[in-house]
Amino acid sequence: MVLIWYYIQTGTIINAGVLRSAMLRISKMTDYAIMVMVELHASHGEVLTAQALAERSRLELPTVSKVLKLLVKTNLVDSYRGTHGGYCLVRKARDISVAEIIAAIEGPIAMTECSVEDGLCAQEAMCSLRGNWQRISVAVAKAMAGVSLAEMAQPVKPGANPLNITTFNM
Repeated sequence: MVLIWYYIQTGTIINAGVLRSAMLRISKMTDYAIMVMVELHASHGEVLTAQALAERSRLELPTVSKVLKLLVKTNLVDSYRGTHGGYCLVRKARDISVAEIIAAIEGPIAMTECSVEDGLCAQEAMCSLRGNWQRISVAVAKAMAGVSLAEMAQPVKPGANPLNITTFNM
């Protein structure tokens, strides 16, 4: 599976025109995975059950269970069985990047399918953009790799920039 960024367009009517805002988005499952990982970080090494994580993150238990299964499978989270069983982070939050969490849920980070693998696009033979999309995909992945789970868990101070990420509004 490849994380393919897609545009979500929302429309707000302003006078006679329509103002459209588009953004690149990750899936809700990935957002939920980051929320669960932040809760595991906040537990300071305490083993938490899926139920406890669902309550703390205010997510449905089946969703949390599905996310945890993927996080365990990709070695970001350890699971323990038994009476005192549950889940905890495999590494310190400062050593886990947002890119790793995204890849665990979505697959490789890429702006387009052709950025990752040959033969996924019917236009590939006549398109000269693949190399540039690959460069952009690497830049996005590198930016996400530079943000740790520990940083994501920190509250943003009033008036401060949450993260130094440049955006381009069109």
